[in-house]
Amino acid sequence: MTEILGNLGVNPAIDNFLSSLMLGEITLLTGLFWLMIAGIISMISGAIGGIILAGKDLGYQLAAMLGSLFGPAGVLPVAAIGLVVLKFV
Repeated sequence: MTEILGNLGVNPAIDNFLSSLMLGEITLLTGLFWLMIAGIISMISGAIGGIILAGKDLGYQLAAMLGSLFGPAGVLPVAAIGLVVLKFV
């Protein structure tokens, strides 16, 4: 495991990506990375919200599936707009 972590800095593309993440710079790759993280978190929270709101009425599995589908619909556009604003301000 230490060999894998030690070799991450050898590739300049990965080194640039990790340094951009650590410095807080928003590039195309870091923006896509943060959108992916926002999508995953919104799917999890949408599933939890669907279970809480409509679990008894629709069934817990269907409510979780619908919540995880509709959760990112509101989060991803706002996250993308927020990243663009942070990039240019």
